[in-house]
Order: sequence, then C-alpha cells, then structure tokens
Amino acid sequence: MEKLLEILQEMHEDIDFSTHVSLIDDKVIDSFDIITLIAEIDDRIGVTIPPEELIPKNFNSFSAMVNLINKLENE
Repeated sequence: MEKLLEILQEMHEDIDFSTHVSLIDDKVIDSFDIITLIAEIDDRIGVTIPPEELIPKNFNSFSAMVNLINKLENE
C-alpha cells in the first residue's frame, strides 16, 4: 500500500509510519490529519471511508489503515 505510505509521509515526513503502532494514542496524528487522510485516500486510492469506520483503532497504525482500506475495497 505504497500510496497510503506516501500520503502519510507527506503529512509527517519525520515519522516512520511502517513501525509506529500508536499514532493516535501518541498524538502523532490528530483529527485534522484524519480529515486530510480520509480525503487523500478517497482521491488517490479511490476508497471512501464511511462515518462508521471513523474510529481510532482504524487509524492508530499504518497496518490498521491498510486493513481498513483492504476491507472497504472488498465490500
């Protein structure tokens, strides 16, 4: 999921998103970042994230975001 990693790196180039597992808990990304992320995922990956999926566990790590995107792509 290279496009997602690119989006995240553009937002915070100083964070290693591939290894950080508590992005929200550690306040690495905030609500404004989530809004930006949702828009970028929709624009660049073509996946719309519905409101019911906007929960912290879906955005707390890169792997959680990948799992969410894969789940939504397969629905």
